[in-house]
Amino acid sequence: MKKTILNLCLVGGIALATVACKNENNNAETTDAQEVASANEAAVEFVVDTTNSTIEWKGEKPAGSHNGVISISEGTFTANDSLIESGSFVINMNSIEVQDLEGDDKANLENHLKGTVEGKESDFFNVKEFPKATFEITGVNEVEGNTMLRGNLTMKGETKNVEFPVNIDIDGDELELTSESFTIDRTQWGIKFMSKSVMDNLGDKFISDDITLTVKVKAKKA
Repeated sequence: MKKTILNLCLVGGIALATVACKNENNNAETTDAQEVASANEAAVEFVVDTTNSTIEWKGEKPAGSHNGVISISEGTFTANDSLIESGSFVINMNSIEVQDLEGDDKANLENHLKGTVEGKESDFFNVKEFPKATFEITGVNEVEGNTMLRGNLTMKGETKNVEFPVNIDIDGDELELTSESFTIDRTQWGIKFMSKSVMDNLGDKFISDDITLTVKVKAKKA
């Protein structure tokens, strides 16, 4: 039988203080980076299966929305019986893919998001300078009956602590972590292009500060 070691509800990407809470809109609240969690000697290591691990994303604007995926390039977790004790994974920002467009429209948006368009390198993720993002677990907490996973998210040279709900199952030599959908405020990581909270007189041409994420990671016992 599977052992469910973490069950969570909805999220946001963080919280103020040691315990962060989600709000009604699943918005992640952001705090400063925290100390990374460590595992004891008895913990078992699980290595991320990169071919079956991904992060789904969605961005919105008044005229509509776009969605896609980003690949996880490496990572490990450590667990002791029914608890995850530590872990981290690396996100390949060069792998940003748009899934709701095709042809030139798809390629143009992907290039803009990656920052491979001359003169627009810093509008979004600037992958030439920042090819990787990382997530490092800082702890697990119970909040109003929900188990929340906390970690330091480093993206575009900025590190913030985020918290979100997940389901984590261990079945023999396999571990699976799936988050609820949650949102982070991109401006907290210096991504301010067409943000009405940063720029004036955008009218209805703004892009939402919120990015919706769903983390899906599979790992196998080392």
